Amino acid sequence: MKQPLPAVLASGAWLKNTACLLDHGQARWSALHGDLQDPAACRQLEASLRALARAARAPVAAVAHDLHPDFYSTRIAVALADEWGVPAIAVQHHHAHIAAVMAEHGLDEPVIGLALDGVGLGTDGTAWGGELLRVSGHGWERLGSLWPLGLPGGDAAAREPWRMAASALHALGAGDRIAARFSPNVGPGLAAGVQRMLATGLNCPTTSSAGRWFDAAAGALGLCIRQAHEAEAAMALEAAAARWLARHEIVETAIWPDTPHLQHLDLRPLLAQLFAWPEPQRNADEAAAWFHILLAQGLAGWAAAAARQTGCRTVCLGGGCFFNAILRSRVTQALQAHGLRAVSAEALGCGDAALALGQAWVAAHGLCNAPSPTSREAMPCA
Repeated sequence: MKQPLPAVLASGAWLKNTACLLDHGQARWSALHGDLQDPAACRQLEASLRALARAARAPVAAVAHDLHPDFYSTRIAVALADEWGVPAIAVQHHHAHIAAVMAEHGLDEPVIGLALDGVGLGTDGTAWGGELLRVSGHGWERLGSLWPLGLPGGDAAAREPWRMAASALHALGAGDRIAARFSPNVGPGLAAGVQRMLATGLNCPTTSSAGRWFDAAAGALGLCIRQAHEAEAAMALEAAAARWLARHEIVETAIWPDTPHLQHLDLRPLLAQLFAWPEPQRNADEAAAWFHILLAQGLAGWAAAAARQTGCRTVCLGGGCFFNAILRSRVTQALQAHGLRAVSAEALGCGDAALALGQAWVAAHGLCNAPSPTSREAMPCA
């Protein structure tokens, strides 16, 4: 006989933070606290966690949190778990994104997960964000990632899409073109400095982030050089694609060339085409549409290859990049054409505001699958 899932509290993400209590399989949410660089948001998070714990029908069995040790959401989760004498359970960011979709839709079977967002700490200590996963209960496996790009200047690269376009040029073996390409936009000194940075690898950590590939595409087309707010470049790219697709049914020449390799989905050929696009100032909308359609084909083929290898029939789409309606609809249609079920977040949204549900779901299933103190066997949970 299956027992109910234990009550687990989760402290959520760094950005768009919300806390969640998973109590007998039912999710109870805090208010949206916002980003945790704000001390007021941190105070509100602690108050929400304590209030949710008091409201639980059974004592909280664990407190789940992100893998990143420096987040306030991690520190407060560990502190409360210690205070209450229960485990603090770290859950990797992209695992939690896919688990949130599984929890929302009540999925028990193993799934393939496409987790696409800006950044989340990976288990290898690097910045992830374009991940192909297999998820089953509390267990998961990273099957592959997007081709990694350097982040010239570290966090500055997430604020300045031209730097990601420069990184893509470097990844294409054309790093010697960076200064000439971007000097008119950012000045010769800065452009030459980023070129040297990429050539030497100085202050260039790598990332598999899908968000940074969107930045690179927007930068290559001149749609966004510097961002005034989060995801500005990606939204500009989507808006350009939407303008084109409103006037044209499909970009006929957009065909993904082959079956993707699981380890890395290589997006460098897409950026090579954007850099070579004729008259990008006049034809940026068409180029953006072409990028979206081809990317969706590649992602769907990648996930379908993983589904064939693992025997999964469902693909979950998670992470903030799936706020992009063109990407989400095109990937869903392509997966269905492969004979697969595609599932994405509905009521909760696909971004970090829903992450706590995934954290709690993973931790609760992990507790269920751990042997009890009086038995060598785990008790299955409903």
